[in-house]
Amino acid sequence: MGRFEGKVAMVTGAGSGIGRATACRLAAEGARISASDINAAGLAETMALLAGEGHHSQLLDVSQPAACSAAVEAAVAACGRLDVLCNVAGIAGAYRLEEITDELWARMIGINLSGPFYMSRAAMPHLLKTRGNIVNIASTAALVGQVYNAPYCASKGGLNLLSKALAVEFSKQGVRVNAVCPGGVRTALTQAFRVPENPDGELFARLSSLVQPMAEPEEIAGAVAYLASDEARFVTGESLTIDGGQTVS
Repeated sequence: MGRFEGKVAMVTGAGSGIGRATACRLAAEGARISASDINAAGLAETMALLAGEGHHSQLLDVSQPAACSAAVEAAVAACGRLDVLCNVAGIAGAYRLEEITDELWARMIGINLSGPFYMSRAAMPHLLKTRGNIVNIASTAALVGQVYNAPYCASKGGLNLLSKALAVEFSKQGVRVNAVCPGGVRTALTQAFRVPENPDGELFARLSSLVQPMAEPEEIAGAVAYLASDEARFVTGESLTIDGGQTVS
């Protein structure tokens, strides 16, 4: 499959999990990758796994607007163009309301919501030239309330609607914007997921999926690859849920 032959994809959060799987999947289908992450060691491991040649990497804290702008320009300078932006970088953790400090709130919003906004704003002029697209990694937390997850739900819910707003705004100019809303995915992020002391088991049970075990990062990357490809030409503003039935009502 060569759906991304001749195209350049920028992937944030590429140092592990869904970001790494996405970078590898798009590279395997012919894309030249500009991979970024705040984790230098993880990013280096990802770069060693990519198929093909001519890939680019850089350290990036997506919560910093100037850094996002510089990263996009560096990617375009290195790779010559930009066709796909995958906003994958994110953090998670469960906290009771009284545990949520101003700093924790600002960090969650800064990475999960402001980061994709900064990246999208910087990338849009280049995506307009190539009639490219954006794929954002949201969450089922963008769709339903989840216990002890106020900052995460707020950030991912905002990202989901940011995706829809941009999809409408740029629809006539040929740039598509979509979101993927995963449930449980077996990544380092979920394995290290922070849980409050003495959680309410009944409320936590609401997060259970009908299908077990949880998804693998590569399954989410497959959905990203579809949405980013020309096969999804008629798909924009979509929130593609991959949650094993977690949010079925």
